[in-house]
Amino acid sequence: MLPQFFDSVLSLIVRTSTDLPPDVRAAMKVAMGQEDSATQSGQALAIIAENIDLAEDCEGAICQDTGMPTFEVHVPIGANQVEMRRQIRDAVAEATKRSKLRPNSVDSITGENSGTNLGPGTPIVHFDQWERDDIEIKLILKGGGCENMNAQYSVPVELPNLGRADRNLEGVRKCILHAVWNAQGKGCAPGAVGVCIGGDRTSGYVHAKEQLFRTLDDVNPDPRLAEPAAGELLRLGRVRLLGVPPPRRGARREDRRHHAVALSRSRQPGDRDGRPGGLPAHRT
Repeated sequence: MLPQFFDSVLSLIVRTSTDLPPDVRAAMKVAMGQEDSATQSGQALAIIAENIDLAEDCEGAICQDTGMPTFEVHVPIGANQVEMRRQIRDAVAEATKRSKLRPNSVDSITGENSGTNLGPGTPIVHFDQWERDDIEIKLILKGGGCENMNAQYSVPVELPNLGRADRNLEGVRKCILHAVWNAQGKGCAPGAVGVCIGGDRTSGYVHAKEQLFRTLDDVNPDPRLAEPAAGELLRLGRVRLLGVPPPRRGARREDRRHHAVALSRSRQPGDRDGRPGGLPAHRT
């Protein structure tokens, strides 16, 4: 394994923890422009923006909860994944030692904190091979607040105040709105929502989280989800139609996009032979 691999992973961790990407900064700027600076929501956004700049200048963590490190790694055929995993773990421990990550790895039975962000199952590392000679590493630091508000739906289902959600895009929209409604005030705002339609219990959650790697201005490559009718259900602005109270400090809106992906699912009663019988469960 090349000696610079460890340094590259460490640099990725530090940058992810301390520096927001341009698309998120742009979304924050738009949100600030839409809020009255004299209101609580405007003041909250101003404080958030100031914190973002200070974190970059001081190379300090943007949030007190640096979350669960999840790495997505694409490697050439024949790459030593055992050694790469070892160096990724070493880089996580070093970043924690430098206070770029908060010690978040806690023994689920004893409650003991390892102090290094290392433990059974942490950090999370997913490897995938590709027919290229280079290595790509992506990292997401998803905090406990938003992680705890993950939701999964099996449709058709009856949802309070929304009615029946069927196996179609309208049913998916209702599930998204229901999930956002339940998350209000429980996960730090503003935020983005990743959605997976289909799959099973495990793949649904995995692919929903992978949507958070996409930029906020990304256009869905699936035309069924990119067309205006479907794209509109992925905009958080639709939540305002239900009168959802603002999350945290009276913020009026969150100008973030939902991102969705569709997977195949197992056949269900009512499906037609050789034809899709509708959309499956929605994951977020």
